[in-house]
Amino acid sequence: MSDWKPTACVENLHKRAAILALIRQYFTEQQVLEVDAAVLSQCAVSDPCIDSLEVSFRSYPEAEAEIYYLQTSPEYAMKRLLAAGSGSIYQMGKVFRNGEEGRFHNPEFTMLEWYRLGLDDNELMDDVERLVRLVLGIGPIRRCTYNSVFLEKLSIDLSKTSTAELAAVMRQHVEVDMGLEDRDAWLNLLMSHVVEPLLKDEPVFITDYPASQSALARIKENATGESVAARFELFVGGMELANGYHELTDPEEQQRRLDADQLIRQSLALPQRPLEQRLVTALEWGLPNCAGVALGVDRLVMLALQASHIEEVIPFTFRNA
Repeated sequence: MSDWKPTACVENLHKRAAILALIRQYFTEQQVLEVDAAVLSQCAVSDPCIDSLEVSFRSYPEAEAEIYYLQTSPEYAMKRLLAAGSGSIYQMGKVFRNGEEGRFHNPEFTMLEWYRLGLDDNELMDDVERLVRLVLGIGPIRRCTYNSVFLEKLSIDLSKTSTAELAAVMRQHVEVDMGLEDRDAWLNLLMSHVVEPLLKDEPVFITDYPASQSALARIKENATGESVAARFELFVGGMELANGYHELTDPEEQQRRLDADQLIRQSLALPQRPLEQRLVTALEWGLPNCAGVALGVDRLVMLALQASHIEEVIPFTFRNA
């Protein structure tokens, strides 16, 4: 039997190691501190679209189990470090997401996340572009607003299109049994199933997401005075590679968003897990003005090596670990 062998060839693992070394060299030269936050946490992510993996801890074999959660991102912990005065920081390490498995997904994967003090989302895009171009050897990356990419790729003017019309367009591609009450759900489906595959021709930053999709980003006004999220996503080869924010620093708004996520989780019959209140406390203490981004390292390596499946760039996948 050959199931003991790694999924990636040794040559690819050498190339992967060189890319990771290049990333660390970039941040060393930028004087950004590497940190290594805990993988296990007492709290879970609030995002209804992300599911945490649970771990049972016992202080001795017969003890009652305490439930911990494998981090889906080091974001909460890193923001606590930022509030404590760490300065600009980055982390490159393992994160875990339940139910994510496929060509571009593995439940355990490597994430690069960094925060730069004093930058906004536009300035952070410059930083992301420098690093990605360094690794991939590509040219300048185009920037396109969320609204304009729908207009360009689907001839949809979101300011004039109803949710029912969005649903009708989506159902031309994939039949979806879902009500019309959640406009963002239809937008997310269109983006992931229809728009993203049309972004293969050139790398692109999508900016100015709807304010309702702000996650942990600030809200700002765009060029036309519309409220939008201070957020961007980077797509390369039609694949989402990075997601960045001008970070929210208002503790009251942070609490409101955590509570809103929990209500959505409840309405969807998703597990009600402990919210990270220490994040709110950190913001009350004072999170410095900063912008942050999370980038999928395995996907970056896939692009660099022109691999077609994540199993080609990691030693072992979830199924053969």
